Amino acid sequence: MPDQFTLASAAADSILARAPLSPTLGIILGSGLGNFADHIEDPTIILYANIPHFPRSTVAGHAGQLVLGSIGGTFVAAMQGRVHLYEGYPIDLVTFPTRVLGLLGCRTLIVTNAAGGIRPTIPQGSLVAISDHINLTGTNAAAGPNEPRFAVAPDSAQRFFDMSSAYSPRLRALAHAEAAKQNIPLTDGVYLAVVGPSFETPAEIRAFRTLGADLVGMSTVHEVIVARHMGIEVLGLSLVTNLAAGVTPPGAAQPNTIHHEEVMTIGRRVEAQFTALLTALIPQLTPAP
Repeated sequence: MPDQFTLASAAADSILARAPLSPTLGIILGSGLGNFADHIEDPTIILYANIPHFPRSTVAGHAGQLVLGSIGGTFVAAMQGRVHLYEGYPIDLVTFPTRVLGLLGCRTLIVTNAAGGIRPTIPQGSLVAISDHINLTGTNAAAGPNEPRFAVAPDSAQRFFDMSSAYSPRLRALAHAEAAKQNIPLTDGVYLAVVGPSFETPAEIRAFRTLGADLVGMSTVHEVIVARHMGIEVLGLSLVTNLAAGVTPPGAAQPNTIHHEEVMTIGRRVEAQFTALLTALIPQLTPAP
């Protein structure tokens, strides 16, 4: 059985054979945010099903294709949809696309998601820059044999690696500056990840709030762990598509029931803001020296 590096290299080689340039920035588009890829200039679109060894997304709202092209002169690779642990995929396949993005040439990764809002001061429809995360999925994407060939930056792909600045303060500062320029509200928040697919109980949300979480979701943390293992700089952005279980909206008598359809609706509602922010921000995200 070929090792993970060999499989990821084969996937990357297949993509590069069809791409006019090697991308320097990767984007993972979460639920309700996939339409951003429609704004990529001169796109090359490759279905996940046509990439060797690439996992296929099964969730509504995840198109399941890779879009390569330009945003403001920066050549990017955008994933329209991801796969999750709750779909039954093993952890190495959940993070396989992130490994491939690194081997394609991406040194910066923008990872996005739809999240439930835990902190009452973050209303539904908010964009949040992830400042840190809490991994409650019960596993870690870097477990297993260490593969130093995945290093894309000096001193990366180590057995033990630092996560104290997993979400780049430098990239977050650029995002805040651009959001302020466009008058788009953007706050920082801590993202907590669970496996899903069931939404959380009110008691769990109370516990997560005590732990210091502002947002909750079912993705992202393992992609970020793998990206940092490889030496890729990460910007995380969450869209608060619903208030978490037990969180009562202002003026409401009781908490809302949570539905996946609500996630997609809120994503469409803030699409223009999200697109404007990323389109202006991406050309500024040159790799750190």
